[in-house]
Amino acid sequence: MADRTAPSSRPRRRTTDAAARGVDVRGWLGNLRLSGFMVIMMGLVVLAAFVLVPTIGTFVSQRQQIAALQDAVSVTADEVSALQAQQEQWKDSAYITAQARERLYYTRPGEVLYLVIDDLPASQAPQDKPEVSDTVEQTRSDWMAQLVRSVTESGLAQTAVPVQIGVPDPAPAPTG
Repeated sequence: MADRTAPSSRPRRRTTDAAARGVDVRGWLGNLRLSGFMVIMMGLVVLAAFVLVPTIGTFVSQRQQIAALQDAVSVTADEVSALQAQQEQWKDSAYITAQARERLYYTRPGEVLYLVIDDLPASQAPQDKPEVSDTVEQTRSDWMAQLVRSVTESGLAQTAVPVQIGVPDPAPAPTG
């Protein structure tokens, strides 16, 4: 048997020499051995990735839609509870009487109703408008250019989507 502690006949390569000359990619690829099983398994992994990525995207978008619908349901439930509370108030005859007096100015027989027209303080009262002059003045603007600019801006403006309470926003439509 040979002595294992004896120095090898081959000289050892130092890591500094390998780092200095760089990595030989051809040698590394030459040592890589692919078996048929490994190729089949890599093919299955790639196939699974192609199959699962769209499914995961669909799952995430459906979860977002579910969350939006749950929010809409909670908003609608709050509205329903507020309307039920208001319906309970309308069952009370005192509330109905108070609303008739307040909104429709109903009175009981023998009562006199006084309406105060100008009950705002002077600071909140509407200011008097300046008087209209009797002389005609000529404007110094080009009304035709303003008209064309107004029409083109209105034609190029983006339309706003009306807000619907309790309904989730639809997917945005492509613009172009």
